[in-house]
Amino acid sequence: STFLRQEPHLHLLVNNAGVSAGGTTEDGFSLTFQVNHLGHFLLTQQLLHAPAGHPGDRLRRAPRAPCTAEQLCKARPGSGTGSTLSKQHPGEVGVPSPPALAATPPLPLAPGFVNTELFRHLPLWLKPLFVPLAWLFFRDATEGAETSLFCATQEGLERFSGRYFADCRLQEPWPHARDDAVARELWEASERLVGLAP
Repeated sequence: STFLRQEPHLHLLVNNAGVSAGGTTEDGFSLTFQVNHLGHFLLTQQLLHAPAGHPGDRLRRAPRAPCTAEQLCKARPGSGTGSTLSKQHPGEVGVPSPPALAATPPLPLAPGFVNTELFRHLPLWLKPLFVPLAWLFFRDATEGAETSLFCATQEGLERFSGRYFADCRLQEPWPHARDDAVARELWEASERLVGLAP
């Protein structure tokens, strides 16, 4: 609400915050699910459904980090495990679209496995095994940002609204990630969970 009061335009939104930790939030959700999915969903909806008086072209593109209920965020590139959840564009799942979405194509993407502090909450016994593997095989933060930056800055991607990107190019996700019925069900469940629908 502060942003909407103070800023006339929002040209770009990259939903890429994430945690990999156990625990439950005060709302009763898994911490990972709330931060990696519900938080992104609610923020985007509040910006898209801004009160009258705010410009409709508030969002230009909304790349989303892929997330699923089982494997929330940082899916393996090309696996498609996150595309069902990140295909959260009303027009894609049969939900009425707000006018703002005409100029705001979402671009779901997979940054790949990235060696950041995302995994700092791993159990102590697992860290000696995991940390060397992360240094050897994971991308560093700069490499992990490449696809997000590509989707955020490359001109002409509007025609690929709702398509899935990895390694700075279009990818075809696995069939289960293209299930429109599941995507619609997740959309409607997310609206209820964040209080946007009864």
